[in-house]
Amino acid sequence: MTQQKASRHQHALVTGGNRGIGAAIAVAIAAAGCDVTINYREGRDAAEQAAEAVRLAGVRATIVQADISDSASVTALVRQAYEALGPITILVNNAGVGRKTEVFENSLEDFDQTFSINVRAAFALTQAVIPEMSKQGFGRLIYLSSLAAMTGGMISTAYASSKAALIGMMHHYAASLRDSGITANAIAPALIETDMVAAMDLPPLESLPMGRLGYPDEVGQVARLLIECGYITGQTIHLNAGRYMT
Repeated sequence: MTQQKASRHQHALVTGGNRGIGAAIAVAIAAAGCDVTINYREGRDAAEQAAEAVRLAGVRATIVQADISDSASVTALVRQAYEALGPITILVNNAGVGRKTEVFENSLEDFDQTFSINVRAAFALTQAVIPEMSKQGFGRLIYLSSLAAMTGGMISTAYASSKAALIGMMHHYAASLRDSGITANAIAPALIETDMVAAMDLPPLESLPMGRLGYPDEVGQVARLLIECGYITGQTIHLNAGRYMT
């Protein structure tokens, strides 16, 4: 059986899957034949719309509201997703926050809040789902990092640090779980058409590589590749139109 066929009929949980990159990934995963649980903190209508877009691919979808910065909510999210669609064999840690602050305005409160959502929640969710993935002999862990992890970015110390931490987390899981049928990878986008980027003070588009922003569905295409290909693990895939080359 090919890995592409093996990825069909799996159950994916996408955090922050109600809009932007998360919604695009949910649709791309659905096109690969996977059922999808869409997690959201706020924006139920958008979550319902994303679920309907997923169902158009002929797969099942459900939505679960949860604040993943809260440990009890993480436990409830995994339980509700399991009850609705079965064992979670694909986890996309997409939900994240990033508040632009100047370096002299950094606060410990903002740092802790950013890490609780961007890093701690990803760890808690991963720990919650890997036992079942190992039992199934199939698992995909995807972490949404950022170009900021490599360059520092334009948002904040907390944001750049949290996105770098996700890459370290991914490396550990990739090395530790590769004999269990579980892969772990990160996607590091930059300047994608999202609400966060729209709020930034960007240079003129014509001055950017390729003369445009990236599209959320282009991130979704990479997520689908990482789900269907079982021979990629421990990698960070960069989507930045050549702003940062590896």
